[in-house]
Amino acid sequence: MNGPPMLHAWRIDEREYVRQERRRGRRHAYSCLAPERTALVVIDMVPFFVAESPYALGIVPNIARLATALRDAGGLIAWVLPAGTPAREEFYGERAAKLFDRSFGSGPLRERLWPAFEVHDHDTIVQKTAASAFFPGRCPLPDVLDERGIDTVLITGTVTNVCCESSARDASTLGYRVIMVADANAASRDEDHNATLRTIYRSFGDARPTTDVLDLIATS
Repeated sequence: MNGPPMLHAWRIDEREYVRQERRRGRRHAYSCLAPERTALVVIDMVPFFVAESPYALGIVPNIARLATALRDAGGLIAWVLPAGTPAREEFYGERAAKLFDRSFGSGPLRERLWPAFEVHDHDTIVQKTAASAFFPGRCPLPDVLDERGIDTVLITGTVTNVCCESSARDASTLGYRVIMVADANAASRDEDHNATLRTIYRSFGDARPTTDVLDLIATS
């Protein structure tokens, strides 16, 4: 899929909002956050996934805004990259497996990110060898976050319904407060994107737009 940058027409059904309001007395699970205990987790924003995806290109400015605000407030920015783990040919097929084998790129980790991002020396850059950045033994991210006393993670990146959803689910299982940023994740279709937002909002965390998260950072 090619074309100019664009954002998903994201939505969560009103009945889901009503369900949560009836259950816990408010629409959103987390009404505040402590920036110094919060990490922006940016998943797989590398040329392989971003270059030809209008939706991935579209979320770059929102991720950059979140990174600047949270970094300035004392939070952690964690850039998560796919590692050079051979794809399973039996599952993907020979052609797709060879294609995915090139997804991790080459060179220093910092240079593998989408070039529009500004990475600071105090940011964290890690690699994962599974879809999830939080699956035990497949990424050092949980250890890094625990060392920093992080209790809240803001999930951003691509693909919404694969690596981002997997990471959000596992982060919730590990006890983190999870916020999936609705307009800072990208899938190939609105339908896939919105299905994940509903699942996370309903069972694993929260789903809020960039403007809401920026307000949480600014008012905490």
